[in-house]
Amino acid sequence: MLRTRIAQQHIAPGAKLRETDLAEEFGVSRARIRDALGALEQRGLVERVPNRGALVMRLDLSQVFHIYEIREVLEGLATRLAAQKGPVETWKEELARFQGPLKDLVERGDLQEYIEHYERLRRRIIEAAGNPVLAEMLDTIFEKTQVLIRRIIILPGRAEVGRKQHVAMLQAMCRGEAEEAETIRRNGLRSAMLALEKYQRFIL
Repeated sequence: MLRTRIAQQHIAPGAKLRETDLAEEFGVSRARIRDALGALEQRGLVERVPNRGALVMRLDLSQVFHIYEIREVLEGLATRLAAQKGPVETWKEELARFQGPLKDLVERGDLQEYIEHYERLRRRIIEAAGNPVLAEMLDTIFEKTQVLIRRIIILPGRAEVGRKQHVAMLQAMCRGEAEEAETIRRNGLRSAMLALEKYQRFIL
């Protein structure tokens, strides 16, 4: 629960996580809370500062771009593996969704529901890739960029650009063109990073 709150910035970067308050909220011992904070620290979501306690980590600009460079490689790999291993029917189903209902969502500006479908596709690709080490690495990275994804997608025209990129990727996956699908996914993430760089003053 804390991971989700931090990833979605329901707990703001720099906020102090008080063991006593958390123990009371979750109805567990402070020792259990310390264990949880230690796990979050290992994932890079929390830092422990002497005489200040546990604080939610802040991402600086260089970290953000480094993470996107890693995402480009890892999500590209996941897409290629999924195209090679996953059932084509799954990608046809997702393609129909991105060509139809999700196009309507973007046109209406219903980006919250669009993001939910985007995250569902991402999970299906990672599952189909069938590589637990890759899945764990992507899980950690996603936690650190989840808020940024939601900020980038509201930039002018960005949601429709992303939707079209996913359509092209899914079309390649349906054809069994795994390397092409990987290239399209990597290019999509690179374009998201460029949009982030362009509008960084407004969203970071």
